Amino acid sequence: MAQVVTVMGRAGCHLCEVAEADVERICGELGVTWNAEDVDTDPEWRAEYGDRVPVILVDGAEHGYWRVEEDRLRKALSS
Repeated sequence: MAQVVTVMGRAGCHLCEVAEADVERICGELGVTWNAEDVDTDPEWRAEYGDRVPVILVDGAEHGYWRVEEDRLRKALSS
């Protein structure tokens, strides 16, 4: 089954930019699809993730927040 990684972030967020770059690199190496969503475009997202961005989702489930834990993400995507 194909996996999808989503970075929930917001414009102007430095940690979000770093997380997106990390996810882009890791997913590129593993051939995994990824995308980025702006939490400020949806009131429910803003309420859910607003203070914790960036939040990393794997197949829609929360995997982590604030920083990409590379080894942990690679393990999740390899299973």
